[in-house]
Amino acid sequence: MKKNFILILSFVLLALGACNSDDEVAQANVVAFAATSVNLSAETTPIEIKFASPTASAGSLTLSYTETAVVNGTDYSTTPAIAAGKVIVPFEKNVSSVTFTFKKLKEAIEGEVKNVVFTISSATINAVISENKSIQVNFNETASLGTSLSPEVGGPMEPNQIYIDLSSGKMTSVLRNSWDLGFYSGSDFRVVLNSSVKMAAKKLETSNIDEVQVADETMIISQGTGFSSQVDDSAGDITKTAIAEVSATDSENKVYLVYLGNKPADVAPVLGKEGAVAGETRGWKKIRVLKSGNDYKIQYANIDATTHQEVVVSKNSAYNFTFFSLLDNKTVSVEPQKAQWDLNFTTFTNVIPYAGSTVPYFYPDYVVNNVKGGAQAYQVLITETTTYENFTLANVETANFTADQRNIGSNWRATSASVNGTIVTQFVLKTDRFFVVKDPAGNVYKMKFTGGAKADLERGHPSFQYAILK
Repeated sequence: MKKNFILILSFVLLALGACNSDDEVAQANVVAFAATSVNLSAETTPIEIKFASPTASAGSLTLSYTETAVVNGTDYSTTPAIAAGKVIVPFEKNVSSVTFTFKKLKEAIEGEVKNVVFTISSATINAVISENKSIQVNFNETASLGTSLSPEVGGPMEPNQIYIDLSSGKMTSVLRNSWDLGFYSGSDFRVVLNSSVKMAAKKLETSNIDEVQVADETMIISQGTGFSSQVDDSAGDITKTAIAEVSATDSENKVYLVYLGNKPADVAPVLGKEGAVAGETRGWKKIRVLKSGNDYKIQYANIDATTHQEVVVSKNSAYNFTFFSLLDNKTVSVEPQKAQWDLNFTTFTNVIPYAGSTVPYFYPDYVVNNVKGGAQAYQVLITETTTYENFTLANVETANFTADQRNIGSNWRATSASVNGTIVTQFVLKTDRFFVVKDPAGNVYKMKFTGGAKADLERGHPSFQYAILK
């Protein structure tokens, strides 16, 4: 940058010398910013403006400015202060540079673009403003200190999945029945099911996708029915999917019978209950997944069809998965990029012990953490000495972070209460605990749920607060 600045000044001075004799007007000085951009790493930053030669007299420079997503006095200030839409920077006689000070009053959080561009517009001395007449002052991104959020899952039918990025406070909403299969972008070739609608997949003996199949109603998941082998690992282990790892040998990739689960209810349930999958069935499909180079090839059809459709689904390393809708015949956008979300408020097919075995069990009001992207969580029970308010980074037990996406899960609420000695279905917020969440960038937060139902007990209205731990 210094070499470029000197080179620019040399050309300007040569040009001026060619056009003016020594006996004519005094030679103009050349003025320019020392750099064309600066990233703010400190609260206060000096911004330098250079002269090609020492100033012949005292004077001042006038700077104009353009703001992007910032406001003077709120996000930043300058010394000298901005007045009447400009900055007047004074300088003394016989100086080769002058500075003004930029003070950052408010950080930019992840995902925000905040900057101020200053431009030299005039000088009180005889001067030429060089090519480096502007500088862009960039606010560096930093993690949010915390806030309160209310994910809009959509009431008791919970039609939405809400992805939360704690470091920016950003919430991304997706219709949870907009997709069926997720194709893993990692080194393994794995396909996951949409557990939020109670999908199940059963491996068949054939590799011929065009064979007619029939529905198998034993696959349908209710509370305590279905087979744990026909759903993905509920902890989130990508090596334990219901659909086997895709083989490079085509003949080893069998056809799967797929139950697409249920839609949300069409009518709101009784207050206190959920209607997340009380709607009509989404039907059946048969699928077969093959490799296509470093991508996937999916064959799929209705179960009574003798022909099929075939689509190549590409891996995208910026995301955990590429998502596909069998009903809409297309890839769909679901999750944010893998390092840009931490929690997902959703409905969920868990696997629980039951009658000496394990069975699928459906949960509304569920929260999973992004284990595949690197987000981890654990629960802290409140005691006389450990509270949400006094919990600091020094209290974090790193060993409690595990590779289980259910560490928040349904642990933040209950669904029954004793009313006048009778157990009734009712949302209950658990206030005896909070959670610690570490995001993919290594920021650590404490998180406390503040609600999950309306005053009339209508479910599907979660809220929480969180704060970064330092």
